[in-house]
Amino acid sequence: MRDWLPFEWIAASRFLLEGRMQTISIVAGVSIGVGVIIFMSAALTGMQANFIRRVLSAQAHVVLLPPQEIARPLRREVAEAAIVQKPYQRVRSIDQWQKIMKEVGAMPGVRAVSPMAAGSALAVRGEATRAVTVMGVDPQLYFSIIPLPEKIVAGAARLTTSDIVIGTELASDLGVTVGDKLRIAPSTGEGATLTITGIVDLGSKGVNQRNTYVALHTAQALLGLIGGVSSVDIAVQDVYDAENIAQAIAAAEGVEADSWIVTNAQFFSAISAQIVANTTIRFFVGLAIAFGIAAVLIVSVVQKSKEIGILRAMGASRGQILRVFLLEGAVLGLAGSITGSLLGASAILLWRVYARFPDGTPYLPMELDPRLFVAAAVVATLTGLAAAVAPAVRGARLDPVVAIRG
Repeated sequence: MRDWLPFEWIAASRFLLEGRMQTISIVAGVSIGVGVIIFMSAALTGMQANFIRRVLSAQAHVVLLPPQEIARPLRREVAEAAIVQKPYQRVRSIDQWQKIMKEVGAMPGVRAVSPMAAGSALAVRGEATRAVTVMGVDPQLYFSIIPLPEKIVAGAARLTTSDIVIGTELASDLGVTVGDKLRIAPSTGEGATLTITGIVDLGSKGVNQRNTYVALHTAQALLGLIGGVSSVDIAVQDVYDAENIAQAIAAAEGVEADSWIVTNAQFFSAISAQIVANTTIRFFVGLAIAFGIAAVLIVSVVQKSKEIGILRAMGASRGQILRVFLLEGAVLGLAGSITGSLLGASAILLWRVYARFPDGTPYLPMELDPRLFVAAAVVATLTGLAAAVAPAVRGARLDPVVAIRG
C-alpha cells in the first residue's frame, strides 16, 4: 500500500519518524496551545452568555420611548438670552404606537415586539408603603421578550384585570404572599386594590424591590394612559446588533430608541475588553505554535541536508522538496489540533463536573461547541502549513552538490 503513496508523503513520513522526539515535542506543544485556546474560548463564551442572561433577564433589547418634551422661549427676540429649563418628563403615550409596532415587527433582525404602560406608584399594605414601578404588559407578547413565567418562585404569572405580580424583595418588605391584596396608588388618578397572583425573582435585589407587573389595560387606567403606551419593548435576534437596530428604528419612526448596549455601556465595555484580551492571548498562543513548528522544521532541513541533496540528485524536483516540508508542517498542526481538541474537551468536562458552588450550580457554564473544535483544527493546520513555508523554501533551494558535500 505504501507504494501507492506519492513521493512527498513517503518522504515527509520518513523525516517525521526519524526525528521522533522532535515530532512528539512539537505535537505536544501544539496540543497544549490548542487545548488552551479551546478552553479559553469556551470560558469566554460561557461568561458572555452568563452576563447577557443576567443583564437581559428583566430588560428588553431595545426600548422605544416618546420623544422628550423640549421647552422653548415664548418670544423669539429673547430666545438667545433666555434660560430655558428642561421640563418635567411626564408619563406620555407614543403617538400611533400600534402602527409603529406593526412596522417595527416587520423589520429584519426583530424577533418580538410588546407594548408597555409604565409609571411610578406607591404599593400600600396596611401601614407599610413602598415606591414601585407599575409595568402594564400584554402577557402573550411580553413573555416572548422577558420569560417571566420561568422566574416565578410562588404562584403563577397570571395577569387579569385585578391581578398583580411582584418581586421577592417587595413581597418580603411588605410581608405579603400569593393571594394577598395590595393597593397600588399612583401619583395621579385613582388607585386600585389588586390580588397578588405571583412572586417573581428577576435576579437583582433592586429590580425585585421595584418592579410590579399588571395587565396593560389596568396600568393604562391607573396611570391615565387610556388607550396609550409609554414604551414599546423589542427583542432582537442578535443582541450585539441591538444598537444598530435601535438607530434604524429611531430614524424610521421618529421615536427615541434605547438599546441595552447604551443603557449598560459600562457592562458592554467590559465584555468588549474581555473579547479583545482573549483574542490577543489566542493570537500570541498561535504565534508561539507557528514559531515552534518553524523552528523544528528548520532544524530538520539542516539535519537532512544530505538526504535532500541525494533526493535532488536522484531526480526530485524543487517543488517536491517544497511539498515535503509543507506536508510536515500541516501534519504537525493537524496532529496537534486533534490531541489538543481532546485535551480541551477533557478540561471542559472536568470543569463542568468539579467547578461548582456548594449548592451544585456551576461557577461558569461552559458548553462543548463542535464548531469551536472544527475551527481550532483548521486554524492549527493552516498555522502549521504557514510555519512550514520558510523551511520548505530553504530546503527546496539547497544545491544538491553542496548539500551532499556538506
